[in-house]
Amino acid sequence: MYEIALGVDTDEDRARAQAEAIVDLPGEPEEVHATVLHAFGENPSGASVHQVGAVRRARDVLEDAGIEVSLDESSGDPATAIVDTAEEINADVICVAGRKRTPAGKVLFGSVTQGVILATDRSVLVCSPGSSDR
Repeated sequence: MYEIALGVDTDEDRARAQAEAIVDLPGEPEEVHATVLHAFGENPSGASVHQVGAVRRARDVLEDAGIEVSLDESSGDPATAIVDTAEEINADVICVAGRKRTPAGKVLFGSVTQGVILATDRSVLVCSPGSSDR
């Protein structure tokens, strides 16, 4: 079984692009398991991962392609949550979404993608909307 940790935020277009990139990976869908993770920065109302539209979008794309999906949620720093989840499930690859930011924007606001890449020795697949032909 090929394990993938898929960290999504609230952007449905990015989540769809990430899921489509996973669908396009080599191999048979039944050989792939994806854990879709959303990290809540602050969650005072107690929202669930099942309520996040981007999570549902990614799950639907993956399941429609025949890929087995689990959902997971966390609180706190998204990069840390993604890396920790990847460790827990012994992921073969981590899939994150990139977005365009200026160098100054990355310094001021950080980058989850950059944080994941720097914090893991696992392979990281970076996707963005428009990176798929679908």
